[in-house]
Amino acid sequence: MRLLLRKFASALAARWRVGLLVLVSTLVWCAHYDRWTLASWNVPTEYNGDTLEILARIAAAAEGDTKPLRPQIISRLGAPFGANWSAYPASDMLLVLLIGQIAKVVGVFTAANIALLLATVTSALAFYGCARWLRGRWEWAFAGALLFAFTFQTFHRGLSHLFLVFSWTVPMALLACGFVAESRRLQWWSWRGGFCVATAALIGVGNPYILFLFLQLLGWAMIAQWVGPRRRENVIAGGAAMVTALRPFFVVGAQMWLFTNESGAVSPLVRNYGSTERYALKPIELFLPPASHRWDALAFFGNRYERWSEWRNGESFAPYLGIIAGMGLVWLAVTVLRAILQRRRLPGYALPAGWVLVFSSVGGLTNIMAFFTGLVVFRATNRFSIFISAIVLLFIVSRMTRWWANRSSWVSLAAAAVVAMIGVIEQLPEPPGMEKQVQIAQRIEADRELGAMLEGRLKPHSMVFQLPVVSFPESLPTHQFGDYEHFRIYLATQSLRFSYGILRGRSRMRWQRDAETLPTEELVKKIERYGFSALYFSRKGFADGAEKLLSELEAMGRTERVEGKLGEQVVVFLKPASKAAAPFAKTLTFGHGWQSASPGEPRWAYGPATFSFYNPFPDPVSALVRLVVTAVDERHLTFRINRAETPDRTVRGERVEVTLEVTFRPGYNRIDVASREPAVRLSQGRGQLKTFAVHETAVKLDVSPDDDA
Repeated sequence: MRLLLRKFASALAARWRVGLLVLVSTLVWCAHYDRWTLASWNVPTEYNGDTLEILARIAAAAEGDTKPLRPQIISRLGAPFGANWSAYPASDMLLVLLIGQIAKVVGVFTAANIALLLATVTSALAFYGCARWLRGRWEWAFAGALLFAFTFQTFHRGLSHLFLVFSWTVPMALLACGFVAESRRLQWWSWRGGFCVATAALIGVGNPYILFLFLQLLGWAMIAQWVGPRRRENVIAGGAAMVTALRPFFVVGAQMWLFTNESGAVSPLVRNYGSTERYALKPIELFLPPASHRWDALAFFGNRYERWSEWRNGESFAPYLGIIAGMGLVWLAVTVLRAILQRRRLPGYALPAGWVLVFSSVGGLTNIMAFFTGLVVFRATNRFSIFISAIVLLFIVSRMTRWWANRSSWVSLAAAAVVAMIGVIEQLPEPPGMEKQVQIAQRIEADRELGAMLEGRLKPHSMVFQLPVVSFPESLPTHQFGDYEHFRIYLATQSLRFSYGILRGRSRMRWQRDAETLPTEELVKKIERYGFSALYFSRKGFADGAEKLLSELEAMGRTERVEGKLGEQVVVFLKPASKAAAPFAKTLTFGHGWQSASPGEPRWAYGPATFSFYNPFPDPVSALVRLVVTAVDERHLTFRINRAETPDRTVRGERVEVTLEVTFRPGYNRIDVASREPAVRLSQGRGQLKTFAVHETAVKLDVSPDDDA
């Protein structure tokens, strides 16, 4: 009976500690963001830049537009065709779907706040559970859990990097790799084996950066078994975990291969080798406090780094470990050095930490791999520093557990509380404050008011054309108009369709680019012909605040308009045609194989290259395609239209007009251009590998007058 009561008391204490950890994590989060009222929970922590894309993804999920193994077509974006996001990597799709379901009940902004809180609490719980399994004292596991949950490198990213904030699988990944590498009781059917496989499955549907490094560490764990004790069950469990991690990753990402029909289009995300150097882990940044640090004495070093460093990026200071974890990393390094000098076994924490540094650091294996294999998709290896944070904090917990083993429990508890308090306060950025929350609330209220006016004036499913025309994703700012700002009116409405949101480089968007270059009168007549009921634009996207555009619209008789309360957004009502025509481009869209070029310059091909054209009509359409081409020397060019080859064309150094009579089938069409002669490198500078160049393209479709204005 006494033993039973003891077990019951132990279980009750464990639950009490877990509940306390959840409570403390929640209170710290709410205090930092000042989320104490229901009204404050309906205000996102940010409302600009990348945050707007995150909110738009949540809204699309809530509306049922993003589901696994289906075309990712956002029905209210990319009007009139819909925005097909299938080619946009979305490894966190299940997480977005979960948040979208929450948004159905409480709204997008509240759901975003709940997601941020969940990311923090789950990180704390996962670390605490792993530290306790490794026999860490509960108070030090508790302190480490708080430090990991509020570590600067994830917490400061906030809503703009929501999916990176969900780092709760990192300590579980380390524990699973430790089981495979060292456990003597691992059986693939045991709970340890089940933990490894379950962890792998969770990582497989999560952030690809965590998956990528987990597979590396798991591979090294299996190699350690293979060259060491060779426990067959460990290798089997590791292999099962590896397969399990990869399977959901490929299943969730299958829409990229299944539903992307523009095979010749460029990737919507621009990545290159140079970015793998800029965004690689710089070890000094593990110890460098940010320039915005709440303590001036530490912010001094961040400001100095900003003044002196010439190789920074948008994620500088993200790897910062904080004072406690930074001291822990030095402690671990000294322990490793002593073990080497004394020829003792290295601590288990040293090996994964060392691999992360060797692989992720600038000039390290990540750059070698990117340079020689072209794998540049995992460019931001500074994000792997979250593994170093987890490793170091687990090391601290283990050492402090040993240190306090035969000492007073109350003193240990007090010491852990002080360490946790200092570490969390030091890591947390300055609170955004009530003033920022009020500003965000005002912008949202202005957007909602404008959205309500639009939905009150326009019929459901009406189309709104948005200016300036900008690419999605990752567009450069236009004057003062920031990236993703066109999502604001999308988030503020429920029934209207908008032109923004088609992936960059897609031929479906080409007609918008063509239309934007037209004089205002021609633009308005064209989009009215296409069935658009309103023209939406932001004054921030124009050098003169759009005054010229407004005067030209008034001269046309388009005087009915509404403006947002803050004076940024303007909507002018149009006169849409009763029978809308299908919009089509007057030029081709450049795809693979082209060098970048400034406006007005020709586009040089560095090898075989592609164009694309979108035929919006239900039937094939005859067309005349005109290209103005030049070459570095005499070239014989081969054109293939939808794999059908045409006679060669000879091009020399001077400009030559090439005319193609083609039939465009409904939907996506691909034109491949190749030179029979190899490319020539004119110099060792960037973009100097050239074959031929295209100065201009033009497409004239054989359509009836009713099909276009």
